Amino acid sequence: MMDSSVTNFILERLPELWLRTGEHILLTGLSTALAVVAGMPLGILASRRLWLRGPVLSIVGILQTIPSLAMLAILLALLHKIGEVPAIIALILYALLPIVRNTLTGIEGVSPKASEAARGIGMTDRQQLWMVELPLALPVIVAGIRTAAVAGVGIATLSAFIGAGGLGQFINRGLALSDTRLILLGAVPAALLALVVDAAIGAAGSSLRPVPTTERASLRRRARPLIVSLPIILLAVGFLAYVTGSSSSVSPWGASDSRDGTIRIGSKNFTEQIVLGELMAQMIEHHTDIAVDREFNLGGTMICHGALVNGEIDLYAEYTGTALTAILNRVVIADPDEALDNVRQAYRDQFDMEWLDPFGFNNTYAITVRKQDADRYGWKNISDLASRARALRAGFTAEFAERPDGYPGLRRHYAYTFGEVKDLDPSIMYEAIANGEVDVICAFATDGRIAAYDLQPLNDDLGFFPPYQAAPLIRRSLLRHHPDLRGTLAPLAGVIHDDAMQRLNFEVDANGRSPEEVVREFLAAQGLLE
Repeated sequence: MMDSSVTNFILERLPELWLRTGEHILLTGLSTALAVVAGMPLGILASRRLWLRGPVLSIVGILQTIPSLAMLAILLALLHKIGEVPAIIALILYALLPIVRNTLTGIEGVSPKASEAARGIGMTDRQQLWMVELPLALPVIVAGIRTAAVAGVGIATLSAFIGAGGLGQFINRGLALSDTRLILLGAVPAALLALVVDAAIGAAGSSLRPVPTTERASLRRRARPLIVSLPIILLAVGFLAYVTGSSSSVSPWGASDSRDGTIRIGSKNFTEQIVLGELMAQMIEHHTDIAVDREFNLGGTMICHGALVNGEIDLYAEYTGTALTAILNRVVIADPDEALDNVRQAYRDQFDMEWLDPFGFNNTYAITVRKQDADRYGWKNISDLASRARALRAGFTAEFAERPDGYPGLRRHYAYTFGEVKDLDPSIMYEAIANGEVDVICAFATDGRIAAYDLQPLNDDLGFFPPYQAAPLIRRSLLRHHPDLRGTLAPLAGVIHDDAMQRLNFEVDANGRSPEEVVREFLAAQGLLE
């Protein structure tokens, strides 16, 4: 029997589950349909022009080998846009190979005798294609479409990383918050949807085959229009789910421009960012009549920054040290006020963005080890690791592994290298060190899991890391349309100190509470919802 807490968890999220399922069906359905429109002609052309066969198959094959996240990142860079457009383009490109290859294979598999008979009765090449070859090749072509559509359901879950919605949004949140229930809420329906899509396309394909003139076959012929329409019906259900679901939830497919009364708040893909995004969202919702669209879990710094620059989001929380080194490519500035002044001026001049006053805490990177190891080896400072560095396994976030204020700069500054470095998701990193799978991580100083997992941050004794003051970063065009926003968010300045931020993160990560509930409770305690 299902536990009542699990039942309540699902019931609370049914409206959004309905919406995300609709988005997922639309992502998969539209991309597969467009891939069929593009892929079948390519397959037919390759069957007619032998010199084109090699290049066409090579190109669609190469597209298939590009990792999904890499494809999304490439499209983001090319289109300068987050959301459903790059997601659908990526899904189309992935769907081309099975459709093109199966169209070509199906046509080539047609019996030469059938083709010869068609020519014998005077059919033109076009008539032969449409009346003989394609009907006979249809089972093979449909098999390719089924493969593309089912694979599309799985790949579409990654679209949530760029704000395209779908069931992957639950998985993304679950990974960020270490919540297995959310991961399953996205993964299980996605798996079931893949089965439904496969069955619908398979049934539609089977119904198109010639049937004998028997009584049972007559019934099958009468049902043929309905069966053939199953994929279209499924797409219509997805559209219905999206339309009805978006009336009570916010969807990236229907996000309005901020000038029309909706503000889009983004976040990176870890707990603290979601909490900060929720803080700003609740302040705006409580003190203004402006609607808020939460575009949380967008990914790393560059995705959020690009989305803000391109107007895909209007506001998110950024860190001064990150902006200084990762975005502006400037040298480290140790003084917090000077660092803030530098990024403020640069962002106004280069991006027409405004840094509001910081929240009050400094979430610096903290090179962290297990407390038992620190006690055993007498580690207190980062430089103390030098003598054993080659024997240590490090687990770093992907950003930290590449950024100048991350491992590359740390390695030069402290003049040692770890024996092994693994890229880990922020949600996995803490469990990995607690379970002994890595020995060193790049923890966040305000993360509640440091205490929960009995970890020991080490002193940055050589002063490598810059200050990382978190502050709202907002498009100035939005402030011109809504000048009252500055005053709405002003009470958040200086209200969250390091310990307070650590407690908020701990409530979400260790106690499994929702960011919405934790934030509402905090704002109420601070008297900010009065």
